[in-house]
Amino acid sequence: MNLNLYLIAATCEGMGIGVKGALPWKLKNEMAFFASMTTNTKNPDKKNVVLMGRRTWECIPKKHRPLQKRINIILTSQTLDYGDDAIVCKSIPHALEIIQKPPLKDQVERIWVIGGSSVYKAAMESPNFHRLYLTRIKKHFDCDTFFPPISNNFVLTQDPNIPQGVQEENDIQFVYEVYERK
Repeated sequence: MNLNLYLIAATCEGMGIGVKGALPWKLKNEMAFFASMTTNTKNPDKKNVVLMGRRTWECIPKKHRPLQKRINIILTSQTLDYGDDAIVCKSIPHALEIIQKPPLKDQVERIWVIGGSSVYKAAMESPNFHRLYLTRIKKHFDCDTFFPPISNNFVLTQDPNIPQGVQEENDIQFVYEVYERK
């Protein structure tokens, strides 16, 4: 089983990712890209994991929780029970340990890290880090939550599955970038 971590995020100028528990922008195509990337699998019998912090989980509107057709794992130091909606883990290594055991062992195709800041930072520092899929929105928005600094040992790479060049929606331009470690 592959334990690579794939990160996916959208940032505005200044690396903002959120404000008051919500996305500062409304970009349906970018949200559809997120849903497609984190949901689609090559093997129809498997699902992807979406790994997130508790605050990220709480910021997802209730009608969209859990994220459908994906295995939701929440990282928190609190003792919480989300029933069948999500699995609670204490850390990324704890989540990887759970994913390697039955019943998840044979169900998971890819592990997507979807936020927030501290979870992104831990994932980028993890030996399991594989790729960062970053949407760079070419506009400034007021934010109170930010993506952590991207290490100098990360380099841009190509992925034929993502749109190339400048995208535009609602008069907002953005580009998709993919990073790997050198």
